[in-house]
Amino acid sequence: MSSSARANKVDYYEVLGVSRGASDQELKSAYRKLAMQHHPDRNPDNPEAEDQFKLASEAYQVLSDPEKRAVYDRYGHAGLSGASGFDPSGFSGQDIGDIFGDIFGEMFNMGASRGATRAQKGRDLRADISLTFEESVFGKQTEIKIRRMEACSTCRGTGAAAGRGPTACAQCGGRGQVRYQQGFFSVARACGACGGTGSVIVEPCKDCRGDGRQPKEHTINVTVPAGIEDGMRIRYQGEGDAGRSGGPTGDLYVVVSVHQHPFFEREGNDLHYVIPISFPQAALGAELPIPTLEGEVKLKIPEGTQSGRQFRLRNKGVPVLNDHGRGDLIVHVAVQIPTKLNKMQKELLRQLGETITVENTPSSRTLFSRVKDIFN
Repeated sequence: MSSSARANKVDYYEVLGVSRGASDQELKSAYRKLAMQHHPDRNPDNPEAEDQFKLASEAYQVLSDPEKRAVYDRYGHAGLSGASGFDPSGFSGQDIGDIFGDIFGEMFNMGASRGATRAQKGRDLRADISLTFEESVFGKQTEIKIRRMEACSTCRGTGAAAGRGPTACAQCGGRGQVRYQQGFFSVARACGACGGTGSVIVEPCKDCRGDGRQPKEHTINVTVPAGIEDGMRIRYQGEGDAGRSGGPTGDLYVVVSVHQHPFFEREGNDLHYVIPISFPQAALGAELPIPTLEGEVKLKIPEGTQSGRQFRLRNKGVPVLNDHGRGDLIVHVAVQIPTKLNKMQKELLRQLGETITVENTPSSRTLFSRVKDIFN
């Protein structure tokens, strides 16, 4: 039984697997799926698949036409009598890719032929640099060397020998496409001889072997902004590989690795520093030197300072990246308890202990957490 005869007994909506209220986009999506599944190129020597493909095409042609769909919804197959039914010429002269997007372009491998010389974007490149903690805080100017693909100086990127530029492809006549009849359709494919460009290189450049590019070493001036963090990357547009056949150049991404500081710890734009002090310094107070990224400053420890107390030194932290302002340096005090005492020290502490009264009651969880954080 022919596909047309079978279609007269099958509901077009059932053929496409959609509801009677399906939108145009739903119809198109359903047809694309069936066409991809049953297309003869994917099912050679399979009459059943070809029959299903024709049925789906017939259903889609009717339901995608508002007038035919209205007639079919009201009168069914009888309303499409004769010329009102499926007309293979309805698709003639149209590229399948134009009707159904790029789905058949993918099926027929359009533009993916080996040796294609159509314009292509150059590859993005990556370079890694390592910075000290101070360099990441204050920024740095440096140079790096990269190896990238640049336009061949001999052929100026054409890929053809000097004086022998690309010529029109004889197979497609310079159009870049060849057409053939596939069932009811006129199908356009990228020309396999020229890769869809419409031109071929008869005599390739000897220096780049027809690629149009050559690897070369290049020096890039890198500006590391103040406040950059470990793992961040700096983009340099157009500093990657050159594109092929006039395509755009790729980009260069410089990825930053920052060494840890021996005693500063960064948290956003703030720096944290833990200073150990003795029990007498905590009880009586003291003035201590505190290191900063620009040198030492004096910090006054007041009498009765408790372990875990924080002191904030304004604008002694990290500059805000690509903006104004700066973080702070937060100093954490940790009171150290001596582990070894001589007889005189023990006696003095014992006498002192008799004069100091401490209620040995449980502390709040907040205080306990702060102390735990300091010593961990």
